[in-house]
Amino acid sequence: MACESVLLLGSGPNATDARAWSDHPFERIVAINNAWAVRPDWTDLVYPYDFAHNRMPKTLAAGQRLVPDVDFIPVQNDYGGVVYAGATMAFTAGYWVLGALRPKILAYLGCDMVYTQSGASHFYGQGAPDPLRDDPTLMSLDAKSARFYAHARRQGCQVVNLSTADDTRLCCPRARIDDLGQPDAWDLDHDLVEHALAREAQLGYFFPDGQYWNSDRAIDRAAIAELDDLWLRCVKQPAFAGHHS
Repeated sequence: MACESVLLLGSGPNATDARAWSDHPFERIVAINNAWAVRPDWTDLVYPYDFAHNRMPKTLAAGQRLVPDVDFIPVQNDYGGVVYAGATMAFTAGYWVLGALRPKILAYLGCDMVYTQSGASHFYGQGAPDPLRDDPTLMSLDAKSARFYAHARRQGCQVVNLSTADDTRLCCPRARIDDLGQPDAWDLDHDLVEHALAREAQLGYFFPDGQYWNSDRAIDRAAIAELDDLWLRCVKQPAFAGHHS
């Protein structure tokens, strides 16, 4: 399946900005975990094996479907697997969208992965900030996002962030819903991308079931940090791109 544009909706406080849209340009709205509750017209709900059953939608409308881990892990593996992708749902769902829906435009909202000391952490209140847990695949959210951006661009998909928050961990251009499809001023260092992909293959951190934490093989954090640095250097942001903490 290929489509023109997809909204990938997370549970950040600004996810509710989408409720104000009386109309939108997206062919599909892919919700992550609790984000199905933001708008009733979501089409796909991507959730992990440990997502609480009582937080699932009670019924599905026509055209809505569930996407559990048995569906998204094989797609993520096509892009190198969870260790390199980053084991949090903003990236996991993103790779599923890239592989399963093949969009020309992927727009993030509610996925900034920045958590302040005050105020609600999620649109539904206080939650556990999964991207901040101590995990060898999440040492640099910016780098994992840069990797995702590079894979998307190489596939012919434009990735943007609809958030107006001051800070974000997403490494992609900002956009407004009414100017989607404008030329992307960012660029890639394609030689560095090939170098990073070759380094991933050399390290060989591939776990077909996605459960790297159950493996006897330890993940070298120093090697992942070096790889993260490579991915960060692959993406060339224009000087006017704005603050990215």
